[in-house]
Order: sequence, then C-alpha cells, then structure tokens
Amino acid sequence: MKTKIKSGINSVFVTSLVLAILVVFLSPFAFMVLTSLKTREQISVVGAPIWPAAQPKYEYNGKDIDVFKVPVGKCVGFDAASTNVKNLALVTKGRQESTFVDPADIAKGEFACQVSWRALDRPWVLSPTWENYREVWETIPNGYWRLLGNTLFYAITTMIGTVISCILVAYGFARFRFPGRDLMFVVLISTLFLPGAVTIIPTYAFWQSLGLVGSWYPLIVPHFFANAYNVFLFRQYFMTLPRELDESAMIDGAGPLRILWSILLPQSYPVIIAVVVFHIVFAWNDYFGPLIYLSTSRENWPISVALSSFNGIYGQQPQLIQAGAFLAILLPMLLFFVAQRFFIQGIVVTGVDK
Repeated sequence: MKTKIKSGINSVFVTSLVLAILVVFLSPFAFMVLTSLKTREQISVVGAPIWPAAQPKYEYNGKDIDVFKVPVGKCVGFDAASTNVKNLALVTKGRQESTFVDPADIAKGEFACQVSWRALDRPWVLSPTWENYREVWETIPNGYWRLLGNTLFYAITTMIGTVISCILVAYGFARFRFPGRDLMFVVLISTLFLPGAVTIIPTYAFWQSLGLVGSWYPLIVPHFFANAYNVFLFRQYFMTLPRELDESAMIDGAGPLRILWSILLPQSYPVIIAVVVFHIVFAWNDYFGPLIYLSTSRENWPISVALSSFNGIYGQQPQLIQAGAFLAILLPMLLFFVAQRFFIQGIVVTGVDK
C-alpha cells in the first residue's frame, strides 16, 4: 500500500514538473499569438490583461464614454452598506467625486459617487483583432504568397538534395568496408565542430567568382553534397538493421542499390521523416544564407528575409510583427504535428534470426 502511494506521489510530481516546464516553454508562443490579436491601443493601455481585451463603451448624449467597476455603496441613491460592484458609465471625472450613469437603468439619470475614477478597475471583454493578419498579408514585402512559394521551393529542393546525398553517403559508411573508412568518417564528423563563420568569406568568394551570387545556386547546390549531422543519423540507423537482410537479398541477386532501395529504406521511415522535418524547419528559418546571397534579388527572398524587412518598417506596431511571425511559423508547425508520430515509430524486423 505504501509503495502504491509513493508511486502515485512520484507520478503526480513528475507530471506537474513536466507541465510546468511545458508552460514555461510555450509561454513565448502564447504571448506571440495573444499580442497578434491586439490593437496598438490595447497594448498601450496600463493594466490591460495579457489577452486581447477592450474596455466596454456606452453611448450617452451622442458620445462614447468609458465603463468602470464602481462600488455602489459609495453612490447616491444606493444602499450605503452595499458591497456590490456594478459596471457604470463615467460621465464626469473627479478626484474625489465622479458622476456616472447606469447603462442597465438609464432612467435613473446621472448620480454622484464618492470615488476617484483613476482608482477604479475596468471591466474587460474579449476583443480579438483578426484584421491584423489581413493587414500583414497585404503589406508584407513582395506579397505573402510569393514569399511562401520562394520558401517552399528553397525548403523542398534542398530537402530532396539532403535526403538523397546523405542516404547514399551513410549507406557507404554503414555497409561497405574500404581502406580509411573509419578515418574518413571521423574527418566528416569533425566538420561539425568547424564554426560556420570560418567558411563564410571563402565560400562567398567561390560563388562570386562563378558569378552566381544573387541566384539560388549557392543555397541549393551545397545540400546535394550531404552534411555530417544527417549522415551520422542515417548511418547509425542503418547499422541497427541486421546484415542478414542484405545477405538474403544478395542470394536473390540484388545489387547494392537494390538492397538500399528495397530492403533498408522501407524500414527507415522514422529517420527519413525526422531528417525531412528537421531540414525543412532549418531551411524555413534560414536567414543568414538567403540574406547574403539573395540581397540583390528581392523577388527571390524567402519569408525569413522579408519578415526582417517588414519588422524594420513596422517596428512601432508590435501586433503586426507578432502576426507576421505567426504566419511565418504556421506551416512548419503544422508539418511537425502531422509528422510527429513518425518520431516514435519503432522498427519491426521479422523473419530474421540473429
């Protein structure tokens, strides 16, 4: 019994800790979404809630006047001992006495309350401003659809090159024995420790000498020559697959590429999907590469570069900046939720005794 109680307490503690970490982790995202639905006035109001809210207004004598929460016990015509609070419309502001009307009983007319209007709380109603997204859609440089198309082109093209080249290189390291294989793999992995800033100038000079700066080639071509991180993922996954599968296929007359295509890849969907998602997110967020190679080609800008320009123009309107940021991450976020089940998908190998 004590063991069960202790186990239950541990489970509650772990669950609470995970939920607390999740809340902290997602709080910037929640702030972005909520801010994107506010107006500039809602953001600047002191004491306004974090969610998009507006103070109710009441039309009185042809004017829109503010509504406040007022303790009616301090108002003329109400029970002085009452502790009730009503939403009253402020007619005349005062430091010690203010004049109000009751929107629910307008026939009562104006009456005085012994309160300072500055000390009163405001009632808030949910008031999201969906027009922010329309404004961003229409004013973002080069048009959102064009930016989306450029970004999809960059992400999908480089993803295809990355997946194909990394699979081939990883297959060679995982299944073939040749002189210097381990040393070459160590050299490949060591490139992970090479700072990107070291290669910026020589790489740019190389593409400049070819006259390709301002085009997609400097951004797309390198991804068709593999990278250490994804090669490592594929190699480690291929090494978990029994070699007996390869040998069985060889007996049936299959060559190396046939084995890769028909035996290894059908069982490697989890790692393939993981690499696809990781690379698309990387390409979607890539800012520095497109900035230096496409700075003179505005029509080819992806959304990361255009959004930075948009933020510079509308720096005084945070609601539009947050709305633009949400539009920029919407597609990768949907992709992640659709593909997440592949991250936990196990590998099932049947018919082989190791």
